[in-house]
Amino acid sequence: MANRLTLYILIGLVLGLVTGWGLHVAIDDGSAASAARLTEIAGYVSIITTIFLRLIKMIIAPLVFSTLVVGIAHMGDTGALGRVGLRAVGWFLCASLLSLTLGLILVNLFHPGVGLNLPLPPVTASSGVDQAAFDVAKFVTHIVPASMIQAMAENEILQIVIMSLFVGVAITAVGEKASPLVRAIDALATVMLQITNYVMRFAPFAVFAAVTSTLAERGPGVIGDLGYFMLTFYIGLALLWALLIGLGFVFIGKRMGQLVGYIRAPLLLAFTTASSEAAYPRTLEALDRFGVPPKISSFVLPLGYSFNLDGSMIYMTFASLFIAQAYGIELSLGQMVTMLLVLMVTSKGIAGVPRASLVVIAATLPLFKIPEAGLLLILAVDHFLDMGRSATNVIGNAVAASVVARWEGDLDPPEPIDIEPPHAPSHGLSGHG
Repeated sequence: MANRLTLYILIGLVLGLVTGWGLHVAIDDGSAASAARLTEIAGYVSIITTIFLRLIKMIIAPLVFSTLVVGIAHMGDTGALGRVGLRAVGWFLCASLLSLTLGLILVNLFHPGVGLNLPLPPVTASSGVDQAAFDVAKFVTHIVPASMIQAMAENEILQIVIMSLFVGVAITAVGEKASPLVRAIDALATVMLQITNYVMRFAPFAVFAAVTSTLAERGPGVIGDLGYFMLTFYIGLALLWALLIGLGFVFIGKRMGQLVGYIRAPLLLAFTTASSEAAYPRTLEALDRFGVPPKISSFVLPLGYSFNLDGSMIYMTFASLFIAQAYGIELSLGQMVTMLLVLMVTSKGIAGVPRASLVVIAATLPLFKIPEAGLLLILAVDHFLDMGRSATNVIGNAVAASVVARWEGDLDPPEPIDIEPPHAPSHGLSGHG
């Protein structure tokens, strides 16, 4: 049952908090040797989390490809595909603007960086974050895969989406001759979801290891040092959740409350592992049970992972202006609006970039004469912030897929929320529309 996995993840979270805190208190004596020892222990413990995330990455590419191709094939025509795509992108742009604007408003309301009065670092000082990972020109050309095999091997979600679009549209054009291929790819999707079931049994251990290693190495003190910044950011995330859920109620009515229940396990998984990607397979299954046709969820969700990372976007404006406040740099309203628009564009290229939010912030700060080295302020607590924004990314994309399904008049009756098939969940790609 879905409830059982949620319970086990919560148990893993609590045990991780206790174990990590206990290790830090027992070993840390303020010396460099104890710090090195804690780092070593954290490195060994985090192997479990790394293995889990690698298993998730193993699933993502074939799962996105198979569900998206069959979903497009069952749409029946390219007109429906274009309509769903336009509606999804329209929603993504509005949600992005909402997230970025909310971050800008709240950081000016709470002033989390005011009073730190940090001295300006040397111009040559660096945060250590590789800005070269993001470049607008490279991103535009990078969208199109040079090789189907390479795109799958490197888990390039956006490239896989483009590749799947071509395959799905071609299958639709070929018609009946391609039906054996559709059945084979549909079977692949079912197999990948069965593998997901196996991998998810490992999730509670991964959550335990992630929390243990983080607290053991850094200790609870790191949270207190930037506690006000973290508190105000989480207030911002709570407000963003309220807005997204409120918009969901506007478009899909009372079923929005049900949606939150269906995606509670993916939300918890994303939060505890600090990875939106880890929750992708479970989110796809949860949307299917909620009633979003796979032909829509399998198209909207991968796009959302490239263009609709709401939690990451609120973080970008919030963190950028926090750093400016910490250095006593005042930005005019025009400069802040310009920053918002710059982040609006650059945030669309962050899929697949390691520590993507930090990369985009590092590339944006110099444009406004804000020291890039200011990122060092938030690096220590970035993991704890990433937990919240990862969960927010999940709810943002779940709401987007559900709203698009409602716009298409294609939201099916929900399945029982707490019942999960004992075997591979039948994705039912050929059963919707």
